[in-house]
Amino acid sequence: MAPGSPAPTSPPVPDRLARLDDRDATDIHRFLGAHPVSEDEADGVRFSVWAPHASHVSVVGDWNGWDTGTDPMERVPDSPFWTRWSPHARLGHRYKLAITDHLGHTVLHADPLAFRSEPAPQTASIIHRSQHRWGDDEWMARPTRPLDQAMSVYELHLGSWRRGQGSQERGFRDLAHDLANYVVDLGFTHVELLPVMGHPFAGSWGYQVTSYFAPAARWGEPDDLRFLIDVLHQAGIGVILDWVPAHFPKDEWALARFDGTPLYEDPDPQRGEHPDWGTYVFDFGRQGVRNFLLSNARFWIEEFHADALRVDAVASMLYLDYSRGAGEWTPNIHGGRENLEAVDLIKGLNVLVHREDVGGFTIAEESTAWPQVSRPVDHGGLGFTFKWSLGWMHDTLDYFSRDPIHRKHHHHDLTFGIHYGFSENFVLPLSHDEVVHGKHSLLAKMPGDRWQQLANLRALYAWMWAQPGKQLLFMGGELAQAREWDHDGQLDWDLLDDPGHLGVQRLVRDLNRAYAARPALWSRDVDPDGFAWLNNDAEINVSAFVRRGRPDGDEPGAQLVCV
Repeated sequence: MAPGSPAPTSPPVPDRLARLDDRDATDIHRFLGAHPVSEDEADGVRFSVWAPHASHVSVVGDWNGWDTGTDPMERVPDSPFWTRWSPHARLGHRYKLAITDHLGHTVLHADPLAFRSEPAPQTASIIHRSQHRWGDDEWMARPTRPLDQAMSVYELHLGSWRRGQGSQERGFRDLAHDLANYVVDLGFTHVELLPVMGHPFAGSWGYQVTSYFAPAARWGEPDDLRFLIDVLHQAGIGVILDWVPAHFPKDEWALARFDGTPLYEDPDPQRGEHPDWGTYVFDFGRQGVRNFLLSNARFWIEEFHADALRVDAVASMLYLDYSRGAGEWTPNIHGGRENLEAVDLIKGLNVLVHREDVGGFTIAEESTAWPQVSRPVDHGGLGFTFKWSLGWMHDTLDYFSRDPIHRKHHHHDLTFGIHYGFSENFVLPLSHDEVVHGKHSLLAKMPGDRWQQLANLRALYAWMWAQPGKQLLFMGGELAQAREWDHDGQLDWDLLDDPGHLGVQRLVRDLNRAYAARPALWSRDVDPDGFAWLNNDAEINVSAFVRRGRPDGDEPGAQLVCV
């Protein structure tokens, strides 16, 4: 500011922030975090944060020399929010929030609502506003009916799909066209991305999130991810994002003990920590946490055009005794083991995502027999669109991993899934979880020599594509990857030089094309009248059934016999 020029005038506190207090809201990303006051940035940036128990908060960053005394925040009267207008802050500046607790201890935290973050090991937030111009209008305008549409999902981890020179990870933008072309060529309708939210520990595969509103900086800037999703949509490919509302890591600079107290995490020691993962569990009953998580779900669908969220570790949210022994948990007010606050949050999430103005769908990774996971909330369900059929996956892999001479004694493993196959809207997953941690690759699970393994794998895929339910295959499965997935490497693309492995890839392509062309294989996935057994002969390992399309349909493939 030039000498003698008048001091800039602080813009008023946003009315929504002043009125919100701690009430229900699903759009807090629109007024919490860092927001340039004007389009040309000339009027600086407004910072706002939820920190009800802090005694002092200030913004430190590139424009003020990271001095905790330059930009102190003011508490919004009668509210849990703090705010500060910084006239000299600009897009691209790094910043943090210096939060002092009631004992006078100050910690520099990343902004929980930051839209961009530094690449690890740096931990600062970055002021950001999207400049991306979307080109997927045609995709966004299409009718979305996932239950009765073809849906074949290619699950992948971006960092280890196909690397660049020197085995370097490629970013969102660099991967976009290669990935879109590959998925289109193989005939998949959707991709599912392992978490793309900010996570400093690569070994978590994205499942320990520290920056819920910022894409992982290791793969590029936020608009680079928008570009990737835009390219996929323009190629006719839907995008499912893995989303982790169950728990978060204990990094001091992130959400942990954010205002000097257990704010985002449950304060009850029996509920606030996850014993398996060494993480904190969200306080699902606190309104500010609910606002944070529901707004985050809405954010990825509205701001990044995600078509769906696959919700990770749902079972760990539903049960108070999840991974806890006797004496390590306390029953709910009714004496049960259900986490009532988490159930309420999950229902609220699904009502929100399925609203017409939001327009997404949801998939639950839920590993128990909780009833009506994929039934509407107003019919007593949790409200998810789909549920992963983990029981089908375990039984099917157990059957195919046996030598054929023994399979007649385990025929029920192959056929049992249909007995509950219409109790939920199922996705049949052969996911990343089945090819790590000593479980072997899908190919290596198969019995016999390499020729027999490849033949068994082809039979497994043909069986899956013919079953009621949507299909999901983790990357590398289409190559008949021989070794377990390594997140620090890439797929073994040179396997395609071998005719046997190339043949598996060709089979996946052919299965997807046959699937898309025959409505009997997908139009009545959730209707028991769309399926009927013709024969089940355990002695000779033969199963035959018919898949039927809509009864009033005359389209090709309205009925299909599978053996």
